[in-house]
Amino acid sequence: MGRVTERRTVIRIRDAAVSARPDTLVAEEPLEIRLNGKSLAITMRTPGDDFALAAGFLVSEGVLATGEDLSTIVYCAGATADGSNTYNVVDVRAAPGIELPDFTLERNVYTSSSCGLCGKASLEAVRTTTHWPMADTPRLRVEPGLLASLPDRLRASQRVFDRTGGLHAAALFSQDGELLDIREDVGRHNAVDKLVGRALQSGSLPLSRAILLVSGRASFELAQKAVMAGIPVLAAVSAPSSLAVDLAAETGLTLVGFLRGHTMNVYAGEDRIVLRAAAAQSLA
Repeated sequence: MGRVTERRTVIRIRDAAVSARPDTLVAEEPLEIRLNGKSLAITMRTPGDDFALAAGFLVSEGVLATGEDLSTIVYCAGATADGSNTYNVVDVRAAPGIELPDFTLERNVYTSSSCGLCGKASLEAVRTTTHWPMADTPRLRVEPGLLASLPDRLRASQRVFDRTGGLHAAALFSQDGELLDIREDVGRHNAVDKLVGRALQSGSLPLSRAILLVSGRASFELAQKAVMAGIPVLAAVSAPSSLAVDLAAETGLTLVGFLRGHTMNVYAGEDRIVLRAAAAQSLA
């Protein structure tokens, strides 16, 4: 099975000095996700937590909602022509009675990871197909100061990033700021899928009391994954996309961007942010 990191020899140039030295790189390999034996998607990922990644992806697709919806996940033996196992193909077996998506190339699914569909149809699809509507979740209230403390805690927990400098991270925090879980991957969407998949496997969905923090920008795809997992607050250290903001407003997701130091932009769902605390802090 592929490791999380690999070693390569590089030519290092520092001023006039030239030397050959080993460098640590983050591993990147394809993962094919099959559902009940049929190929559904291929994603480039950092090996590790592959079963959680597949489960989380299927939560985003609206196929799985609870641990009871999942029967088994296995690596496919004989994944190559010579019968060897690459550990790059997983087969997810859904529990009997679970409705499966259409496997044709023309299937009209709503996730950008599947078909790149964007626009009003995708917004409506997420709102109407999520198993955990935001209107049904407890009214989480978050202090701006707590949000401001999270990026440093995320960065301090990125063990593989410290060795490679080449990974995205996603983390779940409680409403009190407790770090619940963190995953790293070359793809920020994969890191979120790994979090959601682990929550599904542990019976923790919906994540209605959690804050999701991502190390990069907040795309439509990440907002969609948060909504499908019942996560009420998505925060990013960089900018959101316009469609992510539209989706957050449509579904009731709280979306925070440019979370850096004690500054942040709240793009949607400001009712979950204790704005009076922020105003008091600015006047102090």
